Amino acid sequence: MNPEINPFSPGAGSPPPELVGRDSLLEDARVLLVRTKRGRSEKSMLLTGLRGVGKTVLLNKIREIAVAEGYLTLHIEAHENKPLGPLLAAQLRPLIFELDRMNGVGHLAKRALGVLRSFISAIKVEVGGVTIGLDIEPLEGAADSGDIEVDLPNLIEAVGEAARERGAALGLFIDEVQYFNQRELGALIMAMHRVQQLGLPVVLLGAGLPILPALAGESKSYAERLFAFPDIGALSGEDSHRALQEPAVRSGARFESQALIDIFALTNGYPYFIQEWGYQCWKHAVDPLITPAVVATATTYVTVRLDANFFRVRFDRLTPSEKHFMRAMADLGPEQQRISSIAKKLTRQVRSLGPTRANLISKGMIYSPAHGDLAFTVPLFDQFMLRAMPNLDP
Repeated sequence: MNPEINPFSPGAGSPPPELVGRDSLLEDARVLLVRTKRGRSEKSMLLTGLRGVGKTVLLNKIREIAVAEGYLTLHIEAHENKPLGPLLAAQLRPLIFELDRMNGVGHLAKRALGVLRSFISAIKVEVGGVTIGLDIEPLEGAADSGDIEVDLPNLIEAVGEAARERGAALGLFIDEVQYFNQRELGALIMAMHRVQQLGLPVVLLGAGLPILPALAGESKSYAERLFAFPDIGALSGEDSHRALQEPAVRSGARFESQALIDIFALTNGYPYFIQEWGYQCWKHAVDPLITPAVVATATTYVTVRLDANFFRVRFDRLTPSEKHFMRAMADLGPEQQRISSIAKKLTRQVRSLGPTRANLISKGMIYSPAHGDLAFTVPLFDQFMLRAMPNLDP
């Protein structure tokens, strides 16, 4: 079929042609945004889920809703080697200038710029080796201690007050939140605690791996009272079928019922994989009816693509001992595994695996759904490990 009109869009954060199964979450986010803008107390939202469930897509969709509701927004993506302070300061600078340009009487936007200048000076902010410039006098004694748990709440409070004075609202959108260290995550939580206490129009919408609720709770015990942690899971069979059939029909094609069933079995309902299979099925179908035979052909190409890109980039970041650990997990099966079972498989003592386990969690490759249990953060990664390392050598 014509590749130019292929409706499917596999890619990190790429919006699918049909966003299904998430209506309730999007409505909850809309209510949160409206209530916060009106000065009504509501929990901010941190989306959690495995890789490939569409957290980034949802975060971007919620940001669209925020903009439609009149929010000023910023978006940052956390990384294990990028501190929170520089990421946030670089995004806040243009946002505060925008507040300052708004019509109305008031001085709090200029005050917020002074607080930001103090914050920048205290942490010596650089982005890409270039120091962030701000031609304004720092506000002495405000957000200039060099302690992010002290300074960030003061900075966000100043920006929130400026937004309220201008009749505006601020949405902080942060992806991959789990990569921030404990003090940085604690500073974010404290900042949101402060603005909620003051009734400021500031909301945090974030996304991260399933370890995020535990990390937030360990950082600040009151985090569960400040945030909702909706779990973004795989799609149901019905929604999976809709995600494939509706875009195909709009583009002049159709999946046979058994083809839809086969793809759901292969993808387990994970949105990223649904897009991959949909894309390859369209590419290899000869006529507009996509049959199980087409799915079988497409599966060969999908496996090659996933192995070379989606899985391989994560695999290549692992040390030999980490690869061996994950290969043992894969040998035990795709479900969550006891650390004792992994140790037995590797003929090692449980405590000797502690550093490797910690490193894999830090890299976002595994998480602990319950004490003593471990699971992959990337769906279908167990199958890839078996292909990448056919033998579990001692």
